[in-house]
Amino acid sequence: MKTTVLTFVLAMSAGVVMAQTTKSTVPPSKATPAATKAATATKTTTAKKATPAKPKVKPLDVAALAVLAPASEAVLGAAELSIAERVHVGKLPCELGNSVELTADAQRPGYFDLQIAKARYRLVPVLTTTGAIRLEDSKSGAVWLQLANKSMLMNHKLGQRMADECMSPQQVTVAEQFKIQPPPSVLEVPAGATLVLQPAPSR
Repeated sequence: MKTTVLTFVLAMSAGVVMAQTTKSTVPPSKATPAATKAATATKTTTAKKATPAKPKVKPLDVAALAVLAPASEAVLGAAELSIAERVHVGKLPCELGNSVELTADAQRPGYFDLQIAKARYRLVPVLTTTGAIRLEDSKSGAVWLQLANKSMLMNHKLGQRMADECMSPQQVTVAEQFKIQPPPSVLEVPAGATLVLQPAPSR
């Protein structure tokens, strides 16, 4: 009887050992497709959260900004627009190493932007009786006066001349011609004219 029990115990022990050995040598089962897909989705979501998308920068809409120009600027008449057509624009060198940048506003016909150093002025043509081209900034008092041979920038509110002897290429040519043949003075009597002297009033 003892022999039979001992034999049964040994057999059971051998079975347990074989079961553990078999379990350790069996390779792990492969993951199901659904589990693999879920793991991939989790990794993708984590990666998206780690690197947020950069906000898109819209390009500057120049046309839209032009619509927002000051509505207080009136539309100019034919006389002012005729003056504006004769204004010399560009970077104009002046005396003492100064320079003036005069630009026509393409969105507002007849209006000009003038910059000297860090100052900037908004100019508009003004009718004159002398024939000289005159642009004014009524707010600041700046006045741009264009003659045949030079231009100058003044401030009539401050009584100052801010820039003088400013010349475009066309004005440089006229200035050189004036050196060779000076223009007649307003005090000179034209040839063929008769000078009439008025008698002094009696006392």
